[in-house]
Formats: sequence, structure tokens, C-alpha cells
Amino acid sequence: MNLTHLDENNKPKMVDVSEKDETTREAVASGIIEVTAQAYEAVVSNSAKKGPVLQTAVIAAIQGAKQTSTLIPMCHPLMLSSIKTDIEELPELPGFKLTVRAKLKGQTGVEMEALTGVSVGLLTIYDMLKAIDKGMVIRNVQLENKSGGKSGDFRR
Repeated sequence: MNLTHLDENNKPKMVDVSEKDETTREAVASGIIEVTAQAYEAVVSNSAKKGPVLQTAVIAAIQGAKQTSTLIPMCHPLMLSSIKTDIEELPELPGFKLTVRAKLKGQTGVEMEALTGVSVGLLTIYDMLKAIDKGMVIRNVQLENKSGGKSGDFRR
């Protein structure tokens, strides 16, 4: 199998998508952050010293998705048409699950945008709670599903 980000001389390149069909493409990614009971309580009671943690994480996730091409070298700058987020409270963990859905009509997929959004959102939670909990664990950052494009649909 040939890697599409390498040319015939094994030098890195950005994939040429100019011949691809423009289709509606959507990707959903998620990830979990595990925190201590004290950190969880600070978030749900909105008493964290740095401000509203979950609202800030949502903004960060959206910003992260929009900035993917500046962070991941071979990603194309994309005109995203929609970024939706959801944060689920997981009191039994304790922790939070962040889900990001990215969508566009274009010539390349949005998996990296959804994954980057999740990563940046979870890192923002970490940053805002690190004074309370230095042992937080970010895990299971993964693509849940994608649709559109030549490679077809994927569902975990």
C-alpha cells in the first residue's frame, strides 16, 4: 500500500485533491478525560477558579477544529460548514466525554478536524483543572464515524 503523503521519491507532499468530486462529508470523533472527584465537582458546580470549564472547552474544540490545517502539516485548509459539540458528564468515572461533529461540502474529509477539535477541547479541560488535579487522563480519542468521499462510510 502506498502512502498518499509521500511522492515517488518518498518525500512528504500534500495530497492533490483537485480531481476529487465535491461531496458532503461529515465526521464524528470523541474522547474522554478522567478527573478526580474534587475536579469533577468543581466543573459541575461551576466553581473552578479559571472559569466555566465546559463552556470554554466547547469554544476550544470549535477553534481547534478550525485550526487543524495549521497544526497538522499535511491537512488542507477547509471551509467547514458546521462544527457541533457535545459534552457528557460521567459521574461514575468521574470525568467527561467530548464529542465533535465536523461537516463540509468539499473534496476532502473532515476526520482530522473532528479529532483535533476533541483533542484541543479535552486539553482545555486539563489546562483549566490542572491546579486541582495533575493526574487527569485523556483517553480514547477516536473517530466514531465518517461519511462521504471515495473511501466510503465508516462506523465504529
